Amino acid sequence: MVYILLGEGFEEAEAVVPADLLRRAGVQVALVGLGGLQVTGGHGITLRADMALEQVDAEAMEMLVLPGGLGGVEAIQKNHFAQGLIQKAWDKGCWLAAICAAPTILAHAGLLDRRKAVCYPGMEEQMGSAVVQPGQRVVTDGRIVTGEGPGSSFDFGLKLVEALLGAAEAEKVRHAVHYR
Repeated sequence: MVYILLGEGFEEAEAVVPADLLRRAGVQVALVGLGGLQVTGGHGITLRADMALEQVDAEAMEMLVLPGGLGGVEAIQKNHFAQGLIQKAWDKGCWLAAICAAPTILAHAGLLDRRKAVCYPGMEEQMGSAVVQPGQRVVTDGRIVTGEGPGSSFDFGLKLVEALLGAAEAEKVRHAVHYR
């Protein structure tokens, strides 16, 4: 199961596009609301989450995805349950994925120390000892995938499909949605 955390002010494209691409590949995905099922993104689009944060089954988790958006990132950083879930995902060897401002959450937790990563341009100073790869749309290092920003949502989502199901499945999804 892939869980995508949604805090108030999340970046809509960074949550919806990867969720859509993963579901097209047949992956079970749940949008997880922090603080309720109705969550409004940073651009005023309200989504209904599939479940509340307290309903997440950490044992079923294969991947945890953190969309950016400054409000959403702040909501995740302030939520002790979300922070614990990130640590649990790391401890059990799940995939961790973060895009835009969200890689800073992983950096603050020490999970990006000396790992290659990318973040939203201008946030590099908040990446701790990560080896930031400026200009890259998506970077994978071990079981961590990071993305640059909203414009890289398709590349990020396809990389998540590849991480879970392989390059051939990611290519099938890329072809099906006519992404070039």
